[in-house]
Amino acid sequence: MAKQPKRIKAWTGDRDAAHSVEAAIALVKANAKAKFDESIEISVNLGVDPRHADQQVRGVVNLPSGTGRDVRVAVFAKDAKAAEATAAGAEHVGADDLYEKIAGGFMDFDRVIATPDMMALVGRLGKVLGPRGLMPNPKVGTVTPNVAQAVKDAKGGAVEFRVEKAGIVHAGIGKASFTDEALVINVKALIEALNRSKPSGAKGVFIKRVGLSSTMGPGFKVDIASIGA
Repeated sequence: MAKQPKRIKAWTGDRDAAHSVEAAIALVKANAKAKFDESIEISVNLGVDPRHADQQVRGVVNLPSGTGRDVRVAVFAKDAKAAEATAAGAEHVGADDLYEKIAGGFMDFDRVIATPDMMALVGRLGKVLGPRGLMPNPKVGTVTPNVAQAVKDAKGGAVEFRVEKAGIVHAGIGKASFTDEALVINVKALIEALNRSKPSGAKGVFIKRVGLSSTMGPGFKVDIASIGA
């Protein structure tokens, strides 16, 4: 039997019990011992079957404490809207020129935003952007005439979420360097956003299980009652 790495042997805390969100965050942070600032991630098991159209869960939430990430934004826009996107801090702004770069393999960005008139062009990149979860969508505010605000939101803490085939939503809710309070606030904001996004086809218990973990650390279960779910 292979030996466990030292970092795994050093993990502390009960991983079988359900902890209050405050206790779970404290445990996750205590086990985030990597030499870099680990991301803190949440996994939420939902009572949905994503194979059905009326049980899809997708949306965006602005995390009050931010994400701690440096989000690189690409914007498809022309003329005045392009200037607004650049002024708001977008790293890559363009139309046909940006399309050609991405079609050629350029992927140095984390979020794609587009004005409505650009979607005919952006749609041709569906096979490139779609599998990476980067295709702009009006439901999550990434297809909008207000590109400046969309860029600011993306850089200020906006997080997209989408249920996976197994009925699970994964999302980053901050960094290990955040205060416990900041992480608790972000967790509750995401849970509230998920509840608002409950689809019409969902029956019974919607939020079934919640877990928190860091990039290199163990996961801890969260007592759903402690987050108002």
